[in-house]
Amino acid sequence: MIEELTSVVLQVDLPEHKLEKGDIGTVVLVHGNGKGYEVEFLTLAGETIAVVTVSANQVRSIKKREIAHARMVGLSRTA
Repeated sequence: MIEELTSVVLQVDLPEHKLEKGDIGTVVLVHGNGKGYEVEFLTLAGETIAVVTVSANQVRSIKKREIAHARMVGLSRTA
């Protein structure tokens, strides 16, 4: 189970929240003993983009040797 205040990686696109697979957020609340999570997604400048409830299969822990990648919010990868 992922614990509160842990950074996680989004596993799916959530276009209604301007979020894309690979975005990094912070778990702020654990639901149902790890069945779901409330995750806050911020810009690198600290602006909250969204606080979203996701199921456990929509996020994962950060793996060793991964590196963050910056993108502009609201722009698709193909734009």
